[in-house]
Amino acid sequence: MIEVTDMHAYYGKSHILQGVTLNVQEGEIVALLGRNGVGRSTTCKAIMGEVEPKGSVKFRGTEIAGRKAYEIANMGIGYVPENRDIFPGLTTRQNLNLGLKPGQKDGAGRWSMQMMFDMFENLDRRADVEASVLSGGEQQMLTMCRTLMGDPDFVMIDEPTEGLSPQMVQKVAEVLKEIAARGISTLLVEQKLSIAMDIAHRVYVMGHGQVVFEGTPAELKEREDVRKEWLEV
Repeated sequence: MIEVTDMHAYYGKSHILQGVTLNVQEGEIVALLGRNGVGRSTTCKAIMGEVEPKGSVKFRGTEIAGRKAYEIANMGIGYVPENRDIFPGLTTRQNLNLGLKPGQKDGAGRWSMQMMFDMFENLDRRADVEASVLSGGEQQMLTMCRTLMGDPDFVMIDEPTEGLSPQMVQKVAEVLKEIAARGISTLLVEQKLSIAMDIAHRVYVMGHGQVVFEGTPAELKEREDVRKEWLEV
């Protein structure tokens, strides 16, 4: 599905990604773990074309490195950014409609607006209010749902449980499992190790802009040295 090979990325003169190699297969949830500042979000942005990548990024065998973000989105890649990026002056419903691809009708893909409202009742109740008045958790829900409205085949989700209540964290975890059940491959950036280890098929650990571990959650549990050096505070 997605194959990243020797990817580098820079912010000015700062060398953030230093040869990242990873892949996500069809229907797989892959967690990208690591401490803040190691390059996890930059990896997502580089795949999405929001940061210029050096190296190879292939989506279903097609090279996408160097393409514009909107071109990458139209190919079937979705991105849920950590900072949410809602349109505050538009209603919840209008924000969701903006997730549709050009020419796509609501319900034509694997997701519909009604499905979003069924999953997140808070959004249903606040469908016609401006997104600016939604709580942080509701805005996070909205961003995730808006991305799914475009019916992506591969989605990157950056810190979806950040700042959410325990009840909402559990709800987001259920939605992530539902995404995988519908055949959508997922790259999940998540700070809560317990969530990532519970739902991911494989995990990558990053440190200093590089992948320092790849394996299953069970294999990571056995690697106390990796957890201590690269994950635990």
